[in-house]
Amino acid sequence: MRSPGPTQLSLAGRGPLRGRVRPPGDKSISHRALLLGALAEGRSILTGLSDGDDVVRTQAAVEALGAGVSPAVGEAGLTVDGGRDRLGPPGEPLDMGNSGTGLRLVAGLVAQWPGPVELTGDLSLSSRPMDRIAVPLRLMGAEVEGRGPTCLPPVVVSGGGLRGIDYTPPVASAQVKSAVLLAGLSATGETVVREPVATRGHTEEMLAAYGADIEIVDAGPGRIVRLLPSALRPFRLAVPGDPSQAAFWVVAACIVPGSEVLVEHVHVGRGRRGFLDVLSRMGADIEEIPVAGEPDTADLLVRSGPLRSTVVEPGEASGLIDEIPVLAVAAALAAGTTLFRQVGELRVKESDRLAATAALVRSFGAGAEVGGDDLAVEGRSALTPAVVDAGLDHRMAMAAAVAALAGPAPATGTTRIDGWRAVESSYPAFIVDLDRLSSRDGERGELP
Repeated sequence: MRSPGPTQLSLAGRGPLRGRVRPPGDKSISHRALLLGALAEGRSILTGLSDGDDVVRTQAAVEALGAGVSPAVGEAGLTVDGGRDRLGPPGEPLDMGNSGTGLRLVAGLVAQWPGPVELTGDLSLSSRPMDRIAVPLRLMGAEVEGRGPTCLPPVVVSGGGLRGIDYTPPVASAQVKSAVLLAGLSATGETVVREPVATRGHTEEMLAAYGADIEIVDAGPGRIVRLLPSALRPFRLAVPGDPSQAAFWVVAACIVPGSEVLVEHVHVGRGRRGFLDVLSRMGADIEEIPVAGEPDTADLLVRSGPLRSTVVEPGEASGLIDEIPVLAVAAALAAGTTLFRQVGELRVKESDRLAATAALVRSFGAGAEVGGDDLAVEGRSALTPAVVDAGLDHRMAMAAAVAALAGPAPATGTTRIDGWRAVESSYPAFIVDLDRLSSRDGERGELP
């Protein structure tokens, strides 16, 4: 694992952001690529993977389970030598660090074996409930044990002899769906997941692309996925840029006066472009430039300008949970009051992001109130420096950094962000990219 970054960051407004930036590879796709590469019968080649600690932990997990992972010869990427006969329970616990996605998906994969397999993590991950995956995996025949009634990590999975189920998750969750489908690859009979509201479709779409016997049917706002036991074929995948990380630069370019930023190679496929739709309604100046030969991938040319309030409805909000903290920062500088409806899912992330997002907005001088599961943000004409505790949550830390950039120049105040080290989990080069976008040395690159 890499050396940890600083625990605290001091940051003030730096003036316009200008230039190009390419966010890390999509974290959601990176996790799944490593796990499906481990299951595929042969050698897969993966490029553009996220370099955040969350994905590093998943890579270490698949190696511990028996997959061969090594640098790809002649290109910047990895080869994964996989196949069911290579894999089996590891001899020690799998430490997933801060990665809830990694723990939940790996739990689905290891449920195929009698086990036991222990999955553990850091202090933040150990406080996050895993009952959402424990319930369906138990219905499939696995034993899943954790601490207390909500199955807190460490989680121990003992599986084998799984049977397919017909399951409707009580709360929309791509992670729960993915755990069930990964277990369903080795279950007897058909596994069905019915989503009343469709979540990110990476798992089922990648399974379909790599040879699984799977059917995906849209059902109004939801989706039904049917899966039969399947072997996967090896694949080559270039992972596009993570839209959840791109959102920080897009919002920063929108709200820092005089900014013009090209955010390169961003995945804008179905279920991942919601933050762009919200910002467009708010009046943001964003031009999408398709990347030739790469479907659902675009460069985003963003220029600063005035924003107005909007309403984010529940069906829309379910696909925006990761982006809501930074969208709330945009709302803090928009005219009027922006309402995020039914976003209670924020409470069970790396922190209670619902309370933390409201507190973040208020600390910078804008208005924010939580009513039930709704969040209302009242915009201001300017933000003031603040002291922010990121609460071990990488997205809260980066959202605070974006708000600080929109504040006054150093001579009139500096924002302090405690817990900055959490950013290592998803975007370790964030400050490097920020320094380049705010540099004055003329080396930021020409824009279209």
